[in-house]
Amino acid sequence: QVRLVESGGGLVQAGESLRLSCTASGISFSANAGGWYRQAPGKQRELVALQSRGGNTVYDDSVKGRFTISRDNAKNAVYLQMNSLKPEDTADYYCNVRTIASTDYWGQGTQVTVSS
Repeated sequence: QVRLVESGGGLVQAGESLRLSCTASGISFSANAGGWYRQAPGKQRELVALQSRGGNTVYDDSVKGRFTISRDNAKNAVYLQMNSLKPEDTADYYCNVRTIASTDYWGQGTQVTVSS
């Protein structure tokens, strides 16, 4: 059974930083693509950052230079370091694993609120 558990969300002021963590059981991040998505109220879920099996990374333009995705294979975890946070980064953030067969698994989400 696949389980993804996110942590690290919270309420911060604009310009501050947060680090989101996602640990997995039942599936390996190193063998699949892992990523972070977010969904703001009234909006569709969108990709924030993605890391392929090979370690290549992709970022949404809105977070380039501010957010960094990383992976710890020994801990079977992925992280999202978020710096210089803006109010528009406010959303529920979801950890994702996509298998080679394009099956998606999701965490329960962690809320990030950035006040101005």
